[in-house]
Amino acid sequence: MSRTRHANSSRPFRRLRLASLTAGLGAALIAALAVTGCVRLSTFDANGLWKVVGDQCVPNARDKGQPGPCTTVDFQKRYAVLKDISGRAQYLLIPTDRVSGIESPDILYAGSPEYWAGAWSAGRYVDDKLKMTLAPTQLGLEINSSQQRSQNQLHIHVDCMRNDIADALAPYRHDAPGSWRWATLDGKRYRVTRVTSLTDRSNPFRVVERGLDPQQAMATQTILVTGAGPDTARDGWLVVNSAQDMEGGTGTAEGLLDHSCALAKAQ
Repeated sequence: MSRTRHANSSRPFRRLRLASLTAGLGAALIAALAVTGCVRLSTFDANGLWKVVGDQCVPNARDKGQPGPCTTVDFQKRYAVLKDISGRAQYLLIPTDRVSGIESPDILYAGSPEYWAGAWSAGRYVDDKLKMTLAPTQLGLEINSSQQRSQNQLHIHVDCMRNDIADALAPYRHDAPGSWRWATLDGKRYRVTRVTSLTDRSNPFRVVERGLDPQQAMATQTILVTGAGPDTARDGWLVVNSAQDMEGGTGTAEGLLDHSCALAKAQ
C-alpha cells in the first residue's frame, strides 16, 4: 500500500515536470521556427521563395539594414542570395523583382539584370561555408525548366560540381566560343558551348535562347554554368543546356551538382 500511495503521489510531480518540459520544447520550437520557418516555407509553398525574398529580405534590408533571412540583398543589381535549407553549402540567387522562371521574357530584354554574373559572384558564400576556395571548374550554377521546379520565382542554384561531371566537361574547355557540341552527362543528352562572359550577349539565358529551334521554348530548358578552366578571365565558362522535350534530354541539370560537396571533404 505504501508503495502504491508513493507512486500515486508522484504522478502530479511527473505531470508537472512533463508539462514544464513540453512548454520548454514548445518555446524552443517557436524560437527555431521564428528563425527558420520562413525559409522552410519555400519547401511547401510554390510561392515560398518569393514570400521570403519579397516579404522579408527586401523590407528587412531596406528598413533595418539587415537582409535576414537572406545572406545579402543587392538593390542595384536586383537580386538576393539565400542559403538553401538543403545542401551543405548550396545557395540560391533570387531576383528581388517578381520573375516566374526561365520562361519569363523579363530575363532576355536588353538591360535586364545579369543574374548569372551575380550567381557566379555568390560562389564566395559557398567558399565561406566550406572554408575553402573552389576552383572555377568545381563551382556550378543551375536553373531548372518550368516543369522541373518547385518554385514560381526564378532561382539559380549555386553549389559544388560533381567531380565526375567536371572531368567529363574537360574536353570542352578550349572550344571556340559560340559553337555547340553534344555531350552525354549522367545518361542524358546535353549540348555545351563556351562563353567568355556571363553578361550581355554572353548571358547564358540569351545564349541558349538564340540557339533554339523555332518549335522549342525556353520554358522546357535547363541550364548549367561552370568554369571552363582554372582562370575564368582567360578560360571563360561552359554553358551546358538540355531540354524536357529534347530526345534523350532533361528539364533539370541539378543532378550534375553535388549538394554534399564531396570534393571539399576529400581535401
